[in-house]
Amino acid sequence: MRRPKRPTVDLLLLFVGVYLLQRLAGLVGVGPEAFALATPLARPWTLITTVYAHASLGHLLANAVALLVVGLVLEPFTTRRRFHGFVLGSGALAAVTEYLVGIALGSPVAVLGASGAVLALYGYILAGNPLTGGLLARIDLGRRARVALVVAVVLVVTVLTAGPGVAIVAHATGFGLGLVAGRLGVLRPK
Repeated sequence: MRRPKRPTVDLLLLFVGVYLLQRLAGLVGVGPEAFALATPLARPWTLITTVYAHASLGHLLANAVALLVVGLVLEPFTTRRRFHGFVLGSGALAAVTEYLVGIALGSPVAVLGASGAVLALYGYILAGNPLTGGLLARIDLGRRARVALVVAVVLVVTVLTAGPGVAIVAHATGFGLGLVAGRLGVLRPK
């Protein structure tokens, strides 16, 4: 019997499973740092767990709702493998960027959650749909103006998703990756 093509549901189940594993680990003294990207060379598995783990139930629910909204719209237009690969890849890159910027600023932080990956999906939807392509084709923008437009959209989304304890660099990175991937159509099956 074939499983239905529902990578969004797969991800939600993975989020919940990892969250429950985090809670169980907490009962034996293993804290969230075991799942968070904080020292990727010392704990390479965190490149993966950082995307699926969450700091709290509220954090998990916020990412789950945001994922549901975009994932259910996007998943019919790609394959399960591409969807999961894109979420993991964009989420890991967003987390690593947040971590590296923190090091450069002298205040590295542990990164946890799927919001960079979820925002990459939103960026993909925005840049990869035919309406956006048609609109951009009608507007005569040079290369610099297009780059400035992308940067402006990324900054607006970053400001709108900012808050205390929020990984805004990861948000900006994820959304920017999604915009580029959407223009390139990386989720479209061959």
